[in-house]
Amino acid sequence: MTTTLSPAQISEIVEMALSDHISFTQISAQHGVTPDEIKVLMRTQLKPGSYRAWRKRVRDFGDRRAHYK
Repeated sequence: MTTTLSPAQISEIVEMALSDHISFTQISAQHGVTPDEIKVLMRTQLKPGSYRAWRKRVRDFGDRRAHYK
């Protein structure tokens, strides 16, 4: 990560990333992290099965919508 994030910021990023209504672009604009950094953060914060389910959901939504995460 390029910046050091507080536990509160990490919690907020995880919550935002889990939401289906907030894009990676919005998270990046607010917290200054890249989409790849968000994925790394999610991998470290979620259980392996939860991370895989989240990535599948993001990928599936991305395939259905032109502008999603």
